[in-house]
Amino acid sequence: MCGLAGMVGRQDVQYDLYEALTLLQHRGQDAAGMVTCKGDTVQQRKRNGLVLDVFRQEHLDRLQGNMGIAHVRYPTAGTASSAEAQPMYVNSPFGICMAHNGNLINDDQLNEDLFRADRRHINTSSDSEVLLNVFAHELQDVAGLRLSPGDIFRAIERVHERAVGAYAVIALIIGYGIVGFRDPYGIRPMVFGKRETKDGPEYMIASESVALDVLGFDVIDDVEPGEAVVIQTNGQLHRQQCSRNAQYSPCIFEQVYLARPDSMMDGISVYKSRLKMGEKLADKILRLYPDNDIDVVIPIPDTSCTAALPMAHRLDVKYREGLVKNRYIGRTFIMPAQQQRQKSVRRKFNAIELEFRDKNVLLVDDTIVRGTTSRQIVQLARDAGARKVYLASAAPPVRYPNVYGIDMPAASEFLAHGQSEQEIADYMGVDWLVYQDLEDLVSCSMGINDRIKRFDTSVFDGDYVTGGVDDTYLDRIESLRNDSAKLQHLSDTEVMDLHNHE
Repeated sequence: MCGLAGMVGRQDVQYDLYEALTLLQHRGQDAAGMVTCKGDTVQQRKRNGLVLDVFRQEHLDRLQGNMGIAHVRYPTAGTASSAEAQPMYVNSPFGICMAHNGNLINDDQLNEDLFRADRRHINTSSDSEVLLNVFAHELQDVAGLRLSPGDIFRAIERVHERAVGAYAVIALIIGYGIVGFRDPYGIRPMVFGKRETKDGPEYMIASESVALDVLGFDVIDDVEPGEAVVIQTNGQLHRQQCSRNAQYSPCIFEQVYLARPDSMMDGISVYKSRLKMGEKLADKILRLYPDNDIDVVIPIPDTSCTAALPMAHRLDVKYREGLVKNRYIGRTFIMPAQQQRQKSVRRKFNAIELEFRDKNVLLVDDTIVRGTTSRQIVQLARDAGARKVYLASAAPPVRYPNVYGIDMPAASEFLAHGQSEQEIADYMGVDWLVYQDLEDLVSCSMGINDRIKRFDTSVFDGDYVTGGVDDTYLDRIESLRNDSAKLQHLSDTEVMDLHNHE
């Protein structure tokens, strides 16, 4: 996953885009970048690292212009190359910069087509550069000397016909405006809004509504699956459906884990969805263990806190935040070696002993991927004096790889891969383990937006909404995402940096 923001304003936009990126930092901690446009000139800054590290005052002072796009990157195949930081740029036609969230599953074929038929060269291994060149080629093919919104919409129609996978995109066309569009399934999120100023309206497009809320924009709508939104430098907004086969199928993992709880996604409150997940999970525990001896519910922070609170209420036991999290340690399930993950987990959490001693504790996690974090936290609870330790997951077992832009590990490295729930419980060292049922998980977000008929739940059931995901593709993903492949991608310097951050 990645975080995107784009803005057309009346004054310089770099500080608003910078703040938007800080609000979207949870969506990508690998790299950050920004491009702004002043007249027919663009300025760019992008590097590996967090937003606060990439942008200093002197960088922002140079990023002048009344429109721009920005990106935080979460790598989709474990690579940490700064060459793949975004936005990316191509000079023909018109000069286009692009920021992309998602993952194409036919990027190899598109890359070959771009070289053989479109005569375009791809310089990195990034599918985002492939998508940028597909869009650029189609726009060059349909546009005249004077670009119009209709030209852009026709080019995006052609992109939808060629590209398969997940893509939420914000593109900047130099001197013209910004463009936001989503794939025909709407797998990755995108929303846009408007802010009135004394000089006229300003517009922002972003991955999550929280970026608009904090910056004072009123949300207009989500960009619908297959839809495109064009905002010109003069403040004119145009939107059009560009796919004949749009099928609203957003990623359910956004609701479970990826998004901030204060965001609205496709008309659905992430916070309310997570509250419902806790209620559903508590109901399942009461069915399975009606005479349970749970003394206290303790969430594994942060995402699971929202679900754990209604669980405690429904189970009629105490809720306590007995684990303290060091928020300066990154997400551990993408770290490229088991040893590094284990060290990071122990430094990431510490137990408040008085909340555990001589108690039967129900730990609540949002989801379990590798199980590294959860297993060590179970041991933390026992070391802190818990009599019994139970574990509940707000999501079902993760058994299948994500192909739509989340850098989960290879399927063979999932804890649930080829194991029963009892075998998982034994490995985790818990007295019992309860997973959310998939049907219950989906029900927590279904029925709120009538346009959504299904969610992408592929990491839980292996049903990929776009089609086109076969064993050959999954084998390729496996080869890119296993631990040894990730370490091989890192340079000696990057390995040293990784060890310094353990």
